[in-house]
Amino acid sequence: MILVNRLFIILILVITSAFANAAHINMVRVKNTFPETMLRLQEVIKEHGYKLSRVQRVDIGLTQSGYQTDKYRVVFFGKHDELRWIIRNHPELIPYLPLKIAIYAENRDTILAIYNPNILFEPKDGKLQEIISRWEKDLESIFKAMREFETD
Repeated sequence: MILVNRLFIILILVITSAFANAAHINMVRVKNTFPETMLRLQEVIKEHGYKLSRVQRVDIGLTQSGYQTDKYRVVFFGKHDELRWIIRNHPELIPYLPLKIAIYAENRDTILAIYNPNILFEPKDGKLQEIISRWEKDLESIFKAMREFETD
């Protein structure tokens, strides 16, 4: 079941970003249940100045196909001004926006995974490089906060 869970999350990220591969995916295991971790993840994203766009369930299709799954979601988020600038100046990046973190339950733990945007986009534009470098630092900080998150 653990192997199936990990393969599924990798599949989700590959589908959502065509250039992602396992070497470019950051993952963190949180020693808390899915509901606690989902709530904390959304708080941490907001604390970093991002706005949540939506949370999409991805386990429905699997269960309808007969698979037994724990909870799977993709959390979409971004900074409106940055996303508007990128869409206007780099429309080729629209399919990869907004940022997204896959989150899924694995027994009592919860796994979070995201692609590294700096590797995905490989920007040549100075302002785009600045934005993506900030995203990378923010995502590292978000994952650090999630690693440190524990409830009793």
